[in-house]
Amino acid sequence: MNNRSEIREFLSSRRAKLTPQQVGLPTFGGIRRVPGLRREEVSMLAGVSVEYYTRMERGSLAGVSDSVLESISRALRLNEAEHQHLFNLARAAGPAPRTRRQPAKEINASIQHILDGMVGIPAFVQNGYLDVVAVNDLGRALYSEAYKDQTHQLNYARFVFFNPRSQSLYTDWDQAADTVVAMLHAEAGRDPFDRCLTDLVGELSTRSDEFRKRWAQHDVRHHRSGAKTIHHPAVGDLELHFNALELTATPGLTMFAYSAEPGSPSADGLRLLASWAATNKGAQTDPDVQGDRNTKDALRR
Repeated sequence: MNNRSEIREFLSSRRAKLTPQQVGLPTFGGIRRVPGLRREEVSMLAGVSVEYYTRMERGSLAGVSDSVLESISRALRLNEAEHQHLFNLARAAGPAPRTRRQPAKEINASIQHILDGMVGIPAFVQNGYLDVVAVNDLGRALYSEAYKDQTHQLNYARFVFFNPRSQSLYTDWDQAADTVVAMLHAEAGRDPFDRCLTDLVGELSTRSDEFRKRWAQHDVRHHRSGAKTIHHPAVGDLELHFNALELTATPGLTMFAYSAEPGSPSADGLRLLASWAATNKGAQTDPDVQGDRNTKDALRR
């Protein structure tokens, strides 16, 4: 990916999201030729010259001080993830040698042991490319639709945008798709010169209109905690909370763990899922549809 174009498109997209009213600037009527704020308005809010901000928005962040970046961040009302993304883009534009952070493709045995010890909790480990590099039995069962017919390492982004089963797995598919793209954008900001990541984004953009449309919006976000509803064909809808923990001993890896509200129908559903997983342990594919129905009925008796 081209660092200058990433900078240009990110800054212009953030500027387009703001109106003068949102930042406390007066409006003087008339037709505005561009959506959102003008460059002159951003430069005034940031306390820099129009020429200087224009140069930055055209992709030149090399040598820009942290204090100026902070001013730009405040002017554009960037959230925490966007603020970090801006600084990552500036760091990548600098003259210092770039340290490549290659996301790990596999994990050591101790991490798998930790996952396996998380009884009753679906959990998996993911790298910056959204490859699932490790998963416990309940995590594999939760995402059994993703593992069905899977012959290679599961990549979460490819599953969401290429596999029609993702549409039934997520009750809010648009939210899942938005999150995938925002996470990949954040990773691209950390190292826009990563060839593997560039190839992945190129593949997704070529094969999916939905991905390409979202990528052009340049949204970034942290995916540290939240809630989602997952529809499992054997146990039904599961309303789950998730938390993400960065594995500091192996940079670039993040562990995701899911839980349900104690005493809720989803907590019962997780127990059903654990029984279903034990019944189907060792298989990477689901039983046929009738088998799923029989399992679901038997578990509820």
